[in-house]
Amino acid sequence: MKQLMNVLLASSLLLVGCGGQKPAEETVDAQDAKELFGCNIINVYNAGEYIGEDVLGNFEEMYTAKVNYETFESNETMYTKLLGGNAYDVLVPSDYMIERLISEDMLQPIDKAAITNLSQVNPDVLEMQKVFDPNLEYAVPYFWGTVGLVYNKNNVDPAVIEEKGWDILLDSNYKGQVFMYDSQRDAFMVAFKALGYSMNTDNEAEIHAAYNWLVNVDKAVEPSYVTDEVIDAMLNGEKDIAIMYSGDASYVLSENEDMAWIEPNQGTNVWVDAMVIPANATCPGLANAFINYITDYDASYANSDEIGYTSVNKKVFEELSGAGGTYEGINAYIPRTGYEKDEVFHYNEILRQELGHRWNQVKIGG
Repeated sequence: MKQLMNVLLASSLLLVGCGGQKPAEETVDAQDAKELFGCNIINVYNAGEYIGEDVLGNFEEMYTAKVNYETFESNETMYTKLLGGNAYDVLVPSDYMIERLISEDMLQPIDKAAITNLSQVNPDVLEMQKVFDPNLEYAVPYFWGTVGLVYNKNNVDPAVIEEKGWDILLDSNYKGQVFMYDSQRDAFMVAFKALGYSMNTDNEAEIHAAYNWLVNVDKAVEPSYVTDEVIDAMLNGEKDIAIMYSGDASYVLSENEDMAWIEPNQGTNVWVDAMVIPANATCPGLANAFINYITDYDASYANSDEIGYTSVNKKVFEELSGAGGTYEGINAYIPRTGYEKDEVFHYNEILRQELGHRWNQVKIGG
């Protein structure tokens, strides 16, 4: 460990100025986490491919600390590990899972006095957070976005996909040319929205209708069921249409000019992933410092610029999407807001159990 001293942060994090221009390095005072918080190691559990390359190292230098960083494939995997007794100091789950963790007393409140950068968070995102954390007590936003369709505009008529929206997935002209997330939650969201239902419904008739819709999609276009591999696949133009998260779409569109993006008019999922501190965290003081650090302009810029997901930091969002920004002109980077048919997921155990069984049936042809 380095002793208390001045260190130079990597230039990828020292991002002041405008229009995405990275300035010269600056000197900052390192702090000793052991002296400040009585501990200098935190365990962070985040989704895969979800943090900038130098972000963790710069935090470690700033606080003379160590970050043990682990990744998960799904919110459900993360939840299972928590139930198994694994101890983490910072988690980055999705909205509906945070709602569940709050209801089961598995989180401790954020230390608002320590999160001095909360004022930098986009007010629109904080408003969405109230859906799953009504008093803004347990979470600080990390990334946000929507779910939509990435398509090859050379092979798919933009006017047709705009008109059909999610129902383009029933068009047999695209048989063998569709990627669908291997996710019961995302797949059924698409079906519910295509049919005009709430994606939070637990109505048995509506669930059955959505199941039939997905079976028909499976027959019509024979989609490939994928997870993160869809990013490189669409980057390389392997298929014509893919259901994707907006952040992954931003990256694909920035690298492949043949690709385009829509959020269907039938509505979609608007989501927020946020940082939380488990009730059994062993170093909550340093955990709060980490959350504050991630929320600041510098780390927010480095994260979003490299990963492609929409920053919750208002200034970073404006700069990366504005003139000269990395994602200028890429509509996937600017999530749709205020649209009445879009929704945030709620945790619903009955719905989760219903969809799990039916999703497996969909993938084997109904």
